[in-house]
Amino acid sequence: MKMDVTFESAGVKIAGHLYTPKGEVGGPRPAIVVGHPGTGVKEQSAGLYAKRLAEQGLITLTFDAAYQGESEGEPRGMEDPAHRVEDFKAAISFLSTRNEVDPERIGALGSCASGGYVIPATVTDYRIKAVATVSAADIHLQFRNGSDGKQDPAVFRSMLDAAAQARTSEARGEGISVFPIFPETEDQARAIGDLHAFEGWEYYCTDRAQHPRSAKFFTWNSIDRIAYFEAFRFIDQISPRPLLMIAGNQAVTSWMTTEAIANAKEPKELFWIDGATHVDTYDKDEYVTTAASKLTEFFCTNLSPSGLV
Repeated sequence: MKMDVTFESAGVKIAGHLYTPKGEVGGPRPAIVVGHPGTGVKEQSAGLYAKRLAEQGLITLTFDAAYQGESEGEPRGMEDPAHRVEDFKAAISFLSTRNEVDPERIGALGSCASGGYVIPATVTDYRIKAVATVSAADIHLQFRNGSDGKQDPAVFRSMLDAAAQARTSEARGEGISVFPIFPETEDQARAIGDLHAFEGWEYYCTDRAQHPRSAKFFTWNSIDRIAYFEAFRFIDQISPRPLLMIAGNQAVTSWMTTEAIANAKEPKELFWIDGATHVDTYDKDEYVTTAASKLTEFFCTNLSPSGLV
């Protein structure tokens, strides 16, 4: 069962989907907030995981980030890490007011960039009792060091120069400047020579999973916001609440997960999905099924020790 909902996040109206198990919900029940990847919307991978977890008896909530998708906020396409963290907290607040939700049994799940955002949200919001990530990425590291961690530092310095120039142009009344996230064609995507970049283009820009509201550009003034954001800096402070991090063992971004989990304290678990790349975990059934099964076990164990009501 899926319901359209809205809630406020730092003055911005957020559009969400609330999923509940079929039949009599009963309750109050455990609930999970599910965040989408950096350029995604609630109808894509986040919605798929929310649906799978709801089928196992959990209430789930996914939503579009502020400035993106169906959510409000100007300028469109701004990626503001601080607000993305606030979106998670606002979603927790929304769930906490629902009669069918037990506010003492709320967890959070993030994928890709939201797998980074969900960590500081959990560190600073004790209402989140258990947290999990799938293909987690620190967007700061992604832009500064590249998906494989080997990017020339000059690349990000040039982006910061462009961001500074864009802010000056905006001050002159020349409007908000944006840059495209993906290549325009398959040939251009393949020419980059980066499997991760091609996978992203294939997921977001083809019939595989494209959506008209999925972000195809970011504002340049997103870059200097991203520059100082460190998703995993305080990950050790999640303890003693449980942490699960899931990643494909073929993902070029998996180094972010291994570094993050190494700095976390117990209870923690790193779960590998054999054969999966970063984007494989978004929608490929064999990998989503494996991840969803592990997530169900994790959340049901840590949010409902006696089993679902």
